[in-house]
Amino acid sequence: QVQLVESGGGLVQPGGSLRLSCTVSGSISSIYGMGWYRQAPGKQREYVAHITNDGRTNYIDSVKGRFTISRDNTKNMVNLQMNSLKPEDTAIYYCNRALDGLRFSWGQGTQVTISS
Repeated sequence: QVQLVESGGGLVQPGGSLRLSCTVSGSISSIYGMGWYRQAPGKQREYVAHITNDGRTNYIDSVKGRFTISRDNTKNMVNLQMNSLKPEDTAIYYCNRALDGLRFSWGQGTQVTISS
């Protein structure tokens, strides 16, 4: 069973940066889309961004220009560089498959808290 391990979260001030990483226990080279999702307190989990095997990316409007998703198929990792962070970015962040309607079992996620 594939396991997802997210890391890199923390507490930062508004305007700060974090780099999240997701390590997948299996190969992601054949998985077309990989994505990041987040769940804010009291809200449902939402899609944030995805990247395809050929490098195409997509982001929700609220993070465009601030977040950058990347993937390394040789290391089975998916990363999310987050800049100019805002309090509304506070959430638990998860990675998982994207675009194909399939999902691995969710990992524990990594907590991101933006506060002064």
